[in-house]
Amino acid sequence: MRLIVNIPAFNEQEKIGETIKRIKDSFSLDFYSQKGSVITEKLIQVVDDGSKDKTAEISKNSGANDVVSHTVNRGIGITFKTAVEKALGNKADIMVNIDADGQFDPKDIVKLIEPILDGDADMVSADRFSDIKAKNMPKSKYHLNKLAAFIISWFMNYDIKDLTCGFRAYSKETLLRLNLPGNFTYTQEVIIDALGKNLKLKWVPVEVTYFENRKSRVVKSIWNYVNNSFRIILKAIRDVRPMKFFGIPGILMILFSLGFLFYFFTMYFQDWKITPYRNILIFSITLFLVGLQFFVFALVADMIKSSRKLTEDQMYQWKKDKYDKQ
Repeated sequence: MRLIVNIPAFNEQEKIGETIKRIKDSFSLDFYSQKGSVITEKLIQVVDDGSKDKTAEISKNSGANDVVSHTVNRGIGITFKTAVEKALGNKADIMVNIDADGQFDPKDIVKLIEPILDGDADMVSADRFSDIKAKNMPKSKYHLNKLAAFIISWFMNYDIKDLTCGFRAYSKETLLRLNLPGNFTYTQEVIIDALGKNLKLKWVPVEVTYFENRKSRVVKSIWNYVNNSFRIILKAIRDVRPMKFFGIPGILMILFSLGFLFYFFTMYFQDWKITPYRNILIFSITLFLVGLQFFVFALVADMIKSSRKLTEDQMYQWKKDKYDKQ
């Protein structure tokens, strides 16, 4: 079996060489499962997202097996797409994605791929919040991550430990099935998309230390991050759980409208006058019609989801045939 460790990088000349060396050192560990699956080939792949420094050159000199460079900075979402396509093209059975800055310990790669080798998971994510708490993580980032994980866990009916960690392992089947439309980020929508496809996900606690005074390559500002993440999550949930996304608000509005209508009739039958309570009646009817419209949206979106699933199944088969022939 072939393992490809992917490193997305943007202006990481100071850290990339050391990170590659630590990954190569971790390859001396035994990569096997209790069920007999063994990693026989271990390769390092770097996707340089239009760096202005010597990231690509240092990566090659440090022993990366494959270095792909974007001509301009295209964002972490597009960088991940490139990584997936390149890994599949290089016949990866498992791809592990790890940050270039060295904040994660490459020795934990073994922990991430073991559930995949055992057949217990299709995708495994590092968990920074459960048994081992991330060190030096900004409080705002910590609480935003916990809040987002809680909301998505409720929508997807799945206990999500860590929604945004980029340190993950993916089986070949997962890489073939993922639908990756975003370019700002990919971490949230990949989990939502994978759960929507009934793939098996697992979280493994790891230790991570955030470097003080280090500026994020993705998060330019908290507001920018929240705004973009909110839109991405909203679109992903809409596509994966349309009945819940549109149906629950629709049903709630219809129930509230019936409650107001009951209140209107209660008041009306006391003195048989409509005029004093006309606004309540109008509001009830309006709320009912809007709720009914949301419910219709839910039915239409669910039909679109079924059509989308057929298209994705065709894409999966096309990609499977394409990469199996290479």
